[in-house]
Amino acid sequence: MDGTIYLGNELFRETAAFLREIRKNGGRYIFLTNNSSRGKADYVAKLRRLGLTAEEEDFFTSADAAALLLKERWGAGYRQKRLYVLGTESLRCQLRAEGFCVLPEPERAQEPDQAEALLVGYDTELTYAKLETACKLLDAGAEYYATNPDWVCPTEWGFVPDCGAICQMLEHASGRKPCFIGKPQAEMALAAIAMAGRTAAETLLVGDRLYTDIACGLNAGVDTCFVLSGEGTRADIEKYGLQPDYIMQDIGELLAAMRE
Repeated sequence: MDGTIYLGNELFRETAAFLREIRKNGGRYIFLTNNSSRGKADYVAKLRRLGLTAEEEDFFTSADAAALLLKERWGAGYRQKRLYVLGTESLRCQLRAEGFCVLPEPERAQEPDQAEALLVGYDTELTYAKLETACKLLDAGAEYYATNPDWVCPTEWGFVPDCGAICQMLEHASGRKPCFIGKPQAEMALAAIAMAGRTAAETLLVGDRLYTDIACGLNAGVDTCFVLSGEGTRADIEKYGLQPDYIMQDIGELLAAMRE
C-alpha cells in the first residue's frame, strides 16, 4: 500500500477511482502488505480516514502469513511453543489472538532459555533492549523468523528502516539470518488469490518494490505491474534482474490503461 496507493497519510489522487474501476469490472482487490506494525483494524481505520471504504477481509498482511507458516511448521504444538516477538504490540496481540504463546515484553534483556523462537517484524516501537534480547536468543540457538525482508518503509518525506534493516543489524551482531516469510515468497500472493476465490491467470499484482512486490508476483506465476510512485525506480530492473509485465508511473496511469 505505502508507495502504491498512498504515501504516509497522503492518498494518491486516482486511488479511489482505481478501486472503483476494479469493482465496476467485477473484480476484487486485496491489499497485500509486508507491513506487520499494524493490525487489519488499524489499516481499515486508516483507509477510512483517507476516504476509502475498506473491511478487514480486504487485507492480507505479513503477520497473517507468519501465523500461517508457523502453524504449518509447528503443527498442533504451536500453542505451547514459546515465541519472542521483536515487533509492535499490535503484532504481538494478533499472534496471541491466533493462539500463540507470545512472551511478554521484558523490562530488561530476557534470558535466552525463556523463548524457543524469535519473530522479527517492522517494529516502530523498537528499543535497544529488544535488540539485546534478540541477540541473546539467537546466540542460544532459537529458531529465527522475520515477517518481511523490506529494507525501508516509504514516508511522505523519505524512507525509514524496515524489518530487513533490523534483521541486518542482528546479522552483523549474531551472524544469523532469518527465514523471511512475507513478499517475495509466493505464498503471500497465493493466499490472497485463494481469499478472493480467483486464479493466478485472473490476477495482477501491483507494487512499488521489485525485490518484494514484483518478485512475489513472479514467484506466484501472476502478472505484475511495477509502479514508480514509491521506493522503486527503473534502474532496479537491471539491479535485481527482475522484469515486470507492466511499468507504470503511478496508479493513475494504470487506471487509464484499464479504461482503455
